[in-house]
Amino acid sequence: MEIVAGPAVERRPVQSYLGIREIAPFRGMLSVRDRLWAEVYDWLRAHDIERFGQAFLRLNVIDMKGAMDIEAGVTTPQPLDGDSRVRPGQFPAGDYATLTYCNHSIRANGALIDWSRSQGLAFDRSDDPAGDRFACRYELNISDPRRERRRTAWVVQLNFLLRPRQEPTARGVSHG
Repeated sequence: MEIVAGPAVERRPVQSYLGIREIAPFRGMLSVRDRLWAEVYDWLRAHDIERFGQAFLRLNVIDMKGAMDIEAGVTTPQPLDGDSRVRPGQFPAGDYATLTYCNHSIRANGALIDWSRSQGLAFDRSDDPAGDRFACRYELNISDPRRERRRTAWVVQLNFLLRPRQEPTARGVSHG
């Protein structure tokens, strides 16, 4: 694994996107992602949409021994209308733990998770009967997967929304 940038915490604005959401097995998830990307690119061409950003894979619910609730698509410069299959969505604004890497996704995810723990950072996640539910966790392809076919050469940015930090509360002072 080659770390290109980070790990770091970055404040992000809201980011619009178009994507397709499906349940996929952990093993085989990447072939589902690739199929969904192809479907989104075909949909964009069919709707004459030429202005869009980078490909992403959003991980909504993770169960590495079972099913993964994923969404694959592309970022957009502004909200766009979709349909019953290709739907608009947004990555929420907030602070994200981020790491940009090339090759070895599992190692890169582990490195970001370990670094975040060492920094006392908490991901915005919750327990779910289906697995770990994330408010927003996604992989943004810096490399265009349509142009670079070798996955091991892709530059990918991991992004995990952090739980908002609690502001300290002022304690009432008693005078008497």
